[in-house]
Amino acid sequence: MARNILKEVEAQALALATNRTGSEMLQELLGFSPLKPLCRVWAALRPNLRFVACHRCGVHVLQSALLQLPRLLRSPAEAEEDDDEEEEEDGKHGPLQTLEELVLGLAAEVCDDFLFFCGDTHGSFVVRTLLQVLGGTLLESERARSRGSQSSETQRTSARECKPTDFEVPKTFLNRLQDLSACFLKDIAVFITDKISSFCLQVALQILHRRSPQHCAHLCDAVIDYLSSRNSSASGSPLLLFLRDQTSSRLLEQVLLVLEPVRLQRLFEDHFQGQLHSLAAHPIANFPLQRLLDAVTSPELLSLVFEELSPALEAVLAQGHPGVVVALVEACRRVGTHQAQVLQLLMEAFHCAEPSSRQVACVPLFASLLAYEVYYELTEEEGAVPAEHQVEMATARALREVTVLGSLLLQHLLYFSNPGLVLRSLSALTGPQLLALAQSPAGSHVFDAVLTSPSVTHKQRRRVLKTLKGQYVALACSRHGSRVLDAIWSGAALGARKEIAAELGEQNQELIQDAFGHHVARNVALTTFLKRRQTWEQQQSAVAKRRRALNSILED
Repeated sequence: MARNILKEVEAQALALATNRTGSEMLQELLGFSPLKPLCRVWAALRPNLRFVACHRCGVHVLQSALLQLPRLLRSPAEAEEDDDEEEEEDGKHGPLQTLEELVLGLAAEVCDDFLFFCGDTHGSFVVRTLLQVLGGTLLESERARSRGSQSSETQRTSARECKPTDFEVPKTFLNRLQDLSACFLKDIAVFITDKISSFCLQVALQILHRRSPQHCAHLCDAVIDYLSSRNSSASGSPLLLFLRDQTSSRLLEQVLLVLEPVRLQRLFEDHFQGQLHSLAAHPIANFPLQRLLDAVTSPELLSLVFEELSPALEAVLAQGHPGVVVALVEACRRVGTHQAQVLQLLMEAFHCAEPSSRQVACVPLFASLLAYEVYYELTEEEGAVPAEHQVEMATARALREVTVLGSLLLQHLLYFSNPGLVLRSLSALTGPQLLALAQSPAGSHVFDAVLTSPSVTHKQRRRVLKTLKGQYVALACSRHGSRVLDAIWSGAALGARKEIAAELGEQNQELIQDAFGHHVARNVALTTFLKRRQTWEQQQSAVAKRRRALNSILED
């Protein structure tokens, strides 16, 4: 059907592409289109490429066409189906350009007027998508960006955590990608300082890092050399001024993530060293600092960063930049050094290191990113001896809201080589408090770390999870709690599964009527458990046997 509709609208492709409703229709059709109908629509738009690429509706049609390449290149048989029908059409309309020729033609036109396309609000979308297609890598963060607006923090997070999708492309695509990378070098100042153009350079760095590291290194050197050659700041390196600028700081974040370890070390020593406290305190510069921490892979560089930054952890938290602290903890987890030191500093920053009785309260404090006195609403005079932890007060208090960064902090700590302190604090939570953690959108992921961290022993895991006994029905009837319960069930032994099923069975009707609970009941095979216990046990034993066999294969 898509073929027939596209054949009918081919003559009106320009009018449809630049109309809001028509553009949306074309985007949907292109998503299902075979090869030749897509090429015909593309060829119909090509004489007006500049107009279409910079039109608020037309740009999405071009982008949609480009995004079909992974599908069409991956399945040539599907792409070439019904060629006999198309040969007759070729005779009527003249020779049809191949998809490769159309992409290379688009790249050539973009290359001829590179600054214009990159600097246009809509045209830059085409450039960014074209870079990904030429490199055979689709960035999830860019696809998400094209679907709608995002907050500043969300955009930074998605850029950091994007999951690229690779696909095979012709060698001519990679050659053209290298040509486009040279276009950035001609006007590097524009791509550093202009907000719209800068997005194109950021995408190019990510693609080249995967497909052509040498060209990526050239671009990184050009950016750093340009920024380092500007007027010096009073506080040291001229690059520090750009770390505090919203546009150039975002570009520098990407540079930090793709730099080779040797270049990263040199960049730190030349420009960052001695400035980490001021960068961590700055509302913009703290983000490039986080990316620097994300990029650290060597113990030597981490030691330099840790030595300078660690004394200021409490001040950084007080300034409202916990992302820096989380990034430092993640670096300690990844590199495997300074773990005990950073945990001790965190305890001190949250005022739960001394007296030692307060240490058991670290999980609620880390999760909420609140100091001990703030969390428990205590008033202590300056210089006074900190009060002992009151267990009765702590158990009677409901768990405060779990923040996203607080949850990430706990997850990283649970992957430390010795997570005992955090696990003891988790075990000290009451059933309702642990339930609140599991039902929290952010807090539920703490249980993922408890269940999957290789540093957590079976005994420690059981000690934490046993507190949830009596809370299984409430977990099952919660959006996030049900996910936690499913994860617990997946790793539970037969005895633990019997306990969970027995508790859930007492409220079977409530579970079946609940939007989330009925999925849990089905996963647990609760009806079979209640009516045919022996059959249920046989099924669960078979599942456990298969799981052990699979684990044995994976371990080998």
